[in-house]
Amino acid sequence: MELQIIQKKIFEIRGQKVMLDYDLSELYEVETRALNQAVRRNIDIFPKDFMFKLNQKEWRNMSSQIVMTSSNKRPKTSLPLAFTEHGVTMLANILKSKKARQTSIAIVRAFITLKQFVLNYKELSEKLVEIENKYNLHFKDIDDALNYLLNKDKHEISQKDRKRIGFKRK
Repeated sequence: MELQIIQKKIFEIRGQKVMLDYDLSELYEVETRALNQAVRRNIDIFPKDFMFKLNQKEWRNMSSQIVMTSSNKRPKTSLPLAFTEHGVTMLANILKSKKARQTSIAIVRAFITLKQFVLNYKELSEKLVEIENKYNLHFKDIDDALNYLLNKDKHEISQKDRKRIGFKRK
């Protein structure tokens, strides 16, 4: 199963990365109704931090952001279930097919890849801010001169008015 396809089905809701029941049912190759029925029969293994039902406002926001390929994917009156990474793992326990196990592994890998990306992005972002802060202080004059050159058409500052940089002879 292609990682990018799965990653496109991971959304952030209530500050958590989740997948919606109809996307999961498509990946697991079962009907959404059957997936939700299996969840209801095993509700004790789906605490609120593993799975929750979207409220009306969340569902409206989601519906406006995503294009559903089929109008009968989800009745408009029925709110979808959202599964966290741990909830997706629990689905493999109740959907016993080989396809369910393989799909769960692929989905968990997609969540792990996203986590690694976020961590790497955070580290890189912090490093860039650190470098910017360090070197902007040392090279402020050069930065000002470059900004002047890039924006000189906009500002038309005369040569007399601009701050001189470089060495001065005594």
